[in-house]
Amino acid sequence: MAENFRHNRPTFQLEHDLAALAEVWSNPSILLAGLPFSLCLMGILLAHELGHYLSCRYHGLDASLPYFLPAPTFIGTFGAFIRIRSPILSRRILFDVGAAGPLAGFVLLLPVLAVGLACSKVTPGIAQRGDLVFGTPLMLRLLEQAVFPGVAVADIYLHPVARAAWVGLFATALNLLPIGQLDGGHILYSFVGTRHRLLSRLFAAALIPMGFFFWYGWLFWAGALFFFGMRHPAIHDFSEIDAGRRKLGWLALAIFLLCFTLAPIQAGGEL
Repeated sequence: MAENFRHNRPTFQLEHDLAALAEVWSNPSILLAGLPFSLCLMGILLAHELGHYLSCRYHGLDASLPYFLPAPTFIGTFGAFIRIRSPILSRRILFDVGAAGPLAGFVLLLPVLAVGLACSKVTPGIAQRGDLVFGTPLMLRLLEQAVFPGVAVADIYLHPVARAAWVGLFATALNLLPIGQLDGGHILYSFVGTRHRLLSRLFAAALIPMGFFFWYGWLFWAGALFFFGMRHPAIHDFSEIDAGRRKLGWLALAIFLLCFTLAPIQAGGEL
């Protein structure tokens, strides 16, 4: 990404990407140019997981420190996670643990996105070129209009740091889907209790038409969630969520809408 940005080439284009990777063998120091992307992305993921971890520690739950999952994907990772070993017996604690991660990650990705956009540039038509074309979440578009007033989305070439923030926006939206054992599912359960089972299935089913009309990846997530992420441990706590947490719940919904895009990634093909 750093090499392509420097040469005004599309963010991902197999021909150029293979050439850049081949150059690593003869000049490994060029990997240093990728550190801004990698460190910013890992920082956003770490903030998200530390939000969960610190909330667990605050409530006396036994939880592991974050684990990172490296992977040969176009962003280099499958994300990060913590392992919670203690049962969660209160809806209020469930809400705190579920909401803390997305809120913490969003707080960090905003300055990363602002810095990344300040380093970005205008290159006519660049966003529609290359092998992968990326969607534009509302949060990104609002800041793009502030930094590049009057410039079309297709003409803004995001710096790798801004691309790291884009991944953070996408990950935040995925985690806040109100389904199963995702963070959004935990928040939903803390509000509606046993009705979570039906609502989770309805929201997961809604991903299927989205997959056919906007992004095939939604079909993968619908299947994965139906088969592996639906079962939510029952919490026998009938106390109501207090007003402060209700406001945070609305804030989590607003963050989801700011981060969500119907078609996050599309195949390009234009050279």
